[in-house]
Amino acid sequence: METGGSSESSVEPKKGKSKTRRKPKESVLKQKSPAEFFAENKNIAGFDNPGKCLYTTVRELVENALDSAESISELPVVEITIEEIERSEFNSMIGLVDRERVDEALYDDYESAKAREKRLAKEARNQEIQAKNALLGKKTKEPTPVKGIKGRGEASFYRVTCKDNGKGMPHDDIPNMFGRVLSGTKYGLKQTRGKFGLGAKMALIWSKMSTGLPIEISSSMKAQNYISFCRLDIDIHRNIPHIHLHEKQENKERWHGAKIQVVIEGNWTTYRAKILHYMRQMAVITPYAQLLFKFISDASDKNMTIKFARRTDSMPPVPLETKHHPSSVDLLLIKRLIAETSKQNLLQFLQHEFVNIGKSYAERLIGEMGPDFSPKMAVKSLTDQQIVRIHQLFRQAKFDDPSGKCLSPAGEYNLRLGIIKELHPDLVSTYSGSAQVFEGHPFIVEAGVSIGGKDVKLGINIFRFANRIPLLFEQGADVVTRTAIKRINWSSYKISQWQDKIGVFVSVVSTKIPFKGTGKEYIGDDISEIASAVKSAIQQCCTQLKTKIVKKIQAREQQERKRRLSWYIPSYSGAIYDGLKEMAELHGSKKRRYEGEDAELLSKVSTRLITKDTFRQKLAQHVEQVDYEMALEYATQSGVSEEPREDIFIQPLEAKYNFIGCMSPNIGFRLIS
Repeated sequence: METGGSSESSVEPKKGKSKTRRKPKESVLKQKSPAEFFAENKNIAGFDNPGKCLYTTVRELVENALDSAESISELPVVEITIEEIERSEFNSMIGLVDRERVDEALYDDYESAKAREKRLAKEARNQEIQAKNALLGKKTKEPTPVKGIKGRGEASFYRVTCKDNGKGMPHDDIPNMFGRVLSGTKYGLKQTRGKFGLGAKMALIWSKMSTGLPIEISSSMKAQNYISFCRLDIDIHRNIPHIHLHEKQENKERWHGAKIQVVIEGNWTTYRAKILHYMRQMAVITPYAQLLFKFISDASDKNMTIKFARRTDSMPPVPLETKHHPSSVDLLLIKRLIAETSKQNLLQFLQHEFVNIGKSYAERLIGEMGPDFSPKMAVKSLTDQQIVRIHQLFRQAKFDDPSGKCLSPAGEYNLRLGIIKELHPDLVSTYSGSAQVFEGHPFIVEAGVSIGGKDVKLGINIFRFANRIPLLFEQGADVVTRTAIKRINWSSYKISQWQDKIGVFVSVVSTKIPFKGTGKEYIGDDISEIASAVKSAIQQCCTQLKTKIVKKIQAREQQERKRRLSWYIPSYSGAIYDGLKEMAELHGSKKRRYEGEDAELLSKVSTRLITKDTFRQKLAQHVEQVDYEMALEYATQSGVSEEPREDIFIQPLEAKYNFIGCMSPNIGFRLIS
């Protein structure tokens, strides 16, 4: 009984505890706006950390500026400025007054007495090691500074400004274009740099999250005599713009384009190289654009201005919007096209809403769908089951591949010019492939391969572009990297993968780039059509380079042969002359008689009409003549039809002395009297 009593007492509830169990709260249905979703998942749009945020902001603004200028066939002029803002200036911008610290230990950068003692001891040990090494004459690296305080890295605040000479924006559309996520003008099926309507909006969202400051937009269109100025931020929870100021200003300079200014938190130190690398690659793929990059800081040694000058006026054609290919659509897209079409019957719908379906082929498709379908039936009356049947037939039927006329590649000329302008290589070759198809979407692959150049590392240097956008991150998994490193036998093209400076440039343009991952930073290696096209384009470039390299090797060998022959001319001429002199003495003493040309030659030697210098001059002339003929043959094979120009002097017929300069395509004439 005692045991039972003790067990009862052991399970008695403690005082102050409720005996009733808590009921779970009822879940409440909530929804998020697109702006709120991307604010919470900003890494999807490339805003992972302060440094990446600064890089992505620059990238999005530059690409929007280029798109705007190219849309009206205007040669782009883009100015991008990053201005570092001091903490005191930033505090005054947000209306925050600096206060003196009352409790130092409360702050993140506080250093305790123990930590300070430890830091000073480590610094003393480093100085002692440096002094000993100096006495022994050893070279040592400078010790890394000891961190004495705990901080949050080097993130600071920057004012990013981008100005272009593009199309500009309508006055009334500016708030929604910048203050409403997933709104834009690039949702049609065509080749575009951006597509989701996120770029500048994400910069605005990051500005609101990191600084709370609004974005400022100035814009003017060609037909306008005023400048639209708008200062706004975004209501993240409702996904609508919050307008601070929206007005029209006088446009005295008749400027057209857009100027966007945003203040964000960033990290220039860690992402400086990436931003400059991006600007340089953008200059490679768009040599028809003038890009000006500035970084401004109170520290004068950090300031920089880099101008990427325009090298051509030849621009790629403006990409055209196209219609969907039947093999690339899904059920939802078919339903949306039916809801939006202006065509009345099924036959017209198939003809006008899809590419590669003519009238006769549309009639054949309708006949194959079954008795429930007819060419004259109203397209709006199609049931869900009938739409499924259309989709099924689209997936099974055979259609011609779409043409690449809607695409706008950079072009071989621009790609080659961009490579030469920025890298200054010793050799370069380019190739532009024909349009191919992936899942109903046309794509074109352009490639360039260079040897040597400025600021190019030994080995293979990969430069990737998608819809004329440089791709800098996640290079290892990209189809271009894997193809260049694993599938190209460089040695078969007389190129050393480890000793030469090899630049591999590949640009893919399409109505749909099959990016992997949410960051849109690389194209996967699992798409056989694209992988095959990339490999073929690089091989075509290597074949062109092999011809040039072989000719260069032959020219080098010929030059070396000429140098060796010239080196031995004195010895050869002396040996030949001594032999002939000995033969001449035998001929003169009648110990051995020679006749004809031989006797004439020996008599000239004996009378010193022919000397050792004569042989030296003749051998030198022969070597020069052989070198000239080899150079002429090399020039002819290289496509140079022009022979070396010579001066020809012609006696004038007139008594009056005049000097006339005349130059023909092949020979230079000078008339002198």
